[in-house]
Amino acid sequence: MTRMVVYSVALVALVAATALTIASINSPHWVSLSVPSPSGGTVTDTVGLHQRCSSATGTCHHFPEKSRCSADDDGRAFCSMWRTTGFLMSFGVVVELVSVIGFLVILAGGRQKREGGWKVLGGLLAIVAAAQFVGMAIVAYLFDHHDLFLVPGYRLDSSWYMCTISAAVALLSGVGLAISAFVLPPEDGYHFLGEANADGV
Repeated sequence: MTRMVVYSVALVALVAATALTIASINSPHWVSLSVPSPSGGTVTDTVGLHQRCSSATGTCHHFPEKSRCSADDDGRAFCSMWRTTGFLMSFGVVVELVSVIGFLVILAGGRQKREGGWKVLGGLLAIVAAAQFVGMAIVAYLFDHHDLFLVPGYRLDSSWYMCTISAAVALLSGVGLAISAFVLPPEDGYHFLGEANADGV
């Protein structure tokens, strides 16, 4: 049976994963370029899901650009795939927040909810992990194959790694809940006073 401590640990892990997901969406560091400048110093170009920033101009602008998305079939394909990643990551955040609420409901609901709640939460966490792993894979594919990133010096950056860690944490949390449900023995009627009142005992 999945106990309160297991749910609590998984909830903390999920909150951390959600924070990483939100940070990865908002930070323009999915793919970055850093090269020495002829005049000294370093020139950086950082690409995020929704904006691109350059140290040469000191500004950020919307990404992918409309001109790129309407240029040719290759540009339209790139924009479609990049925007799909943005959608998947936003969808992942929504499901993560729903999962956090689910954890709170189950933790407040007593033993009966804990006995079966892992199935719902495990499914939600699997959806989160799948969405983020697919988004991560799309960016990795474009990084390896699209002309935009063929310039030497581009690399997958911190936002991509935050997405990877977030997806892994969500997946491991779901697996941990499932394993604990089968491995841990039943609580056998032992409750803390607060749990006893919640169960109506």
